[in-house]
Amino acid sequence: MKFKNMSKKDKTEDIEDLENNVEETVNEATQTEEISIEDQLKEELGKEKDKFLRLFAEFENYKKRTTKERIELFRTAGQDVIQSLLPVMDDFDRAINEISKTQDQDNELLKGVELIRNKFKSTLNSKGLEEVAVEVGDVFSADDHEAITQIPAPSDDLKGKIVDVIEKGYKLGDKVIRFPKVITGF
Repeated sequence: MKFKNMSKKDKTEDIEDLENNVEETVNEATQTEEISIEDQLKEELGKEKDKFLRLFAEFENYKKRTTKERIELFRTAGQDVIQSLLPVMDDFDRAINEISKTQDQDNELLKGVELIRNKFKSTLNSKGLEEVAVEVGDVFSADDHEAITQIPAPSDDLKGKIVDVIEKGYKLGDKVIRFPKVITGF
C-alpha cells in the first residue's frame, strides 16, 4: 500500500480495514484452534473409551476362562484317586465271576460281594465315573479301544471286530481315563 497520495481520512480507513482484517484472521485462528482442541479432546476421549472397552472385554474373557478352568479342575480333581480304585472294581468283577461258578454252594457270599460291588460302583458313578460300553462284535477303533492281541476270528463276521473284552474302560466326565482292553479278530 502506498500512503503518499492519500488523504488522512483514507489512511485512517485503510488502517481500520487492516486492523479489522487482522482481527478477523486472529478470530478465525482462535476459532480454528478452539475447534482443533475440541477435536483433539474428542479424539483422545474416543481412544480412552476404546482402550477401556478392550480392557473390560479382556477382563470378562479372563473371568470366563478361569471359571471354565476351575470347573474342569473340580471335575477331574479326583481322577488320580478314581484311577487307583479301578483295579479294585476289576477285582470285584473277577470275584463275582468266580463265586458265580460255585453258585449252588455260596449263594449268600455272591449276594454279599455283589452288594459291596454295587455300592462301590454307585459311589464312583456319583463322582462322575462311567463305564465305556464295549461288547463282543463291536467294530474295533484304535481311538476308542486298546488292542491287547489279535487272534484268528472264530467266525467271518468277527474279522476286524472285537472278539473279547479283557478289561473294562472308564470315563470321568467326557475324558476317557482308561481305555477298554480288547482282543480283536483277523
